[in-house]
Amino acid sequence: MEESNTENQFQIELNEDVAQGVYSNLTVITHSSSEVILDFVRVLPGIPKAEVKSRVILAPEHAKRLLLALQDNIRKYEAKFGTIQLFNESSLPPISTLKGEA
Repeated sequence: MEESNTENQFQIELNEDVAQGVYSNLTVITHSSSEVILDFVRVLPGIPKAEVKSRVILAPEHAKRLLLALQDNIRKYEAKFGTIQLFNESSLPPISTLKGEA
């Protein structure tokens, strides 16, 4: 008979607003001796000002766990869908030169 260890389990609640997510195409990372700060920004073509859409503050240990988890998930993603191509920033036109209308 297997023992079920329910002491170390907890429920995570995801409310509807958070479940919608926030789109970000730029992340600014800063740190101090006690925390790592991730600012998720949405940069839009033709708009000179970008707004931080979400900020996550982590202990350094949790930031390293996040790094390892991201590496593992990217490895799994690429094994299933193929290599993610990174473009050299100098080969892409600057966002400020792109014009668009809403």
